[in-house]
Amino acid sequence: MNSYKFDWGVIPHSLPVMLQGLILTIEISVIVIVIATVLGFPLAVARMSRHEIIRWPAQAYIEVFRCTPLLVQLLWVFYALPALLGVTIPAVPSVCIALTANMTAFMAEIYRAGMQSVPVEQLEAAEMLNLNRYQILRNIVVPQAFRQQIPTILSLDISLFKDTSLVSALGVAELTFQGNILASQTYRPIEVFTTVALIYFVIAFPLTLITNAIEAKIIQSSKLGAPPSSRRLRKLLPGSRPTITVTPPVVGAGAKGVLT
Repeated sequence: MNSYKFDWGVIPHSLPVMLQGLILTIEISVIVIVIATVLGFPLAVARMSRHEIIRWPAQAYIEVFRCTPLLVQLLWVFYALPALLGVTIPAVPSVCIALTANMTAFMAEIYRAGMQSVPVEQLEAAEMLNLNRYQILRNIVVPQAFRQQIPTILSLDISLFKDTSLVSALGVAELTFQGNILASQTYRPIEVFTTVALIYFVIAFPLTLITNAIEAKIIQSSKLGAPPSSRRLRKLLPGSRPTITVTPPVVGAGAKGVLT
């Protein structure tokens, strides 16, 4: 029989330390999101370049960071990069570099998917108007692509916020690391890590709801035309056909067809 006795009294005394870790978690997330959001666009443009000398390095970068575990990337930047460069990189800048490099690759693919979803007819019309490549990107492709991919970008941002827990393996004093320390000090791992999970949930869940609301609004606004009236809709249900009544021809006049 389980003899574990819960003691939630340790949580009020542990909350200040957890909040300190949460502040660092949010700081790392914001820095990485801002930089990756900016760097992802030129990488996506390079990935779509017609010149192989530009396209292939961009594609190689994206595939390397998408196809290797994030924890391995964190460990490589933390341990291998300083050895290769011969310099000492503090822990927080190291994890920011690794997370930014990883998220930039995913952000570039999101941008690329959005830009390639723009109808070809619009691009052909822009070329007929003698718009150059920069004008097409700035005025036609980017506004539509960014608006369409906003829910995906926000979902990636939420995932990054949760993935910052991996940096605890490198000794960075973020939320998960502080929870691990508190669990070992208080001998209350269930209470401590349950609280840590709730903190992540309280922040991530409202953001998820906002993302879903934005996605629903974008889908609704993308529908063209007004919905048909219920009366007309009933007449056009599957399997039904409009009734055509033909009046008898009148002498000296043509036949009239009346649609009811």
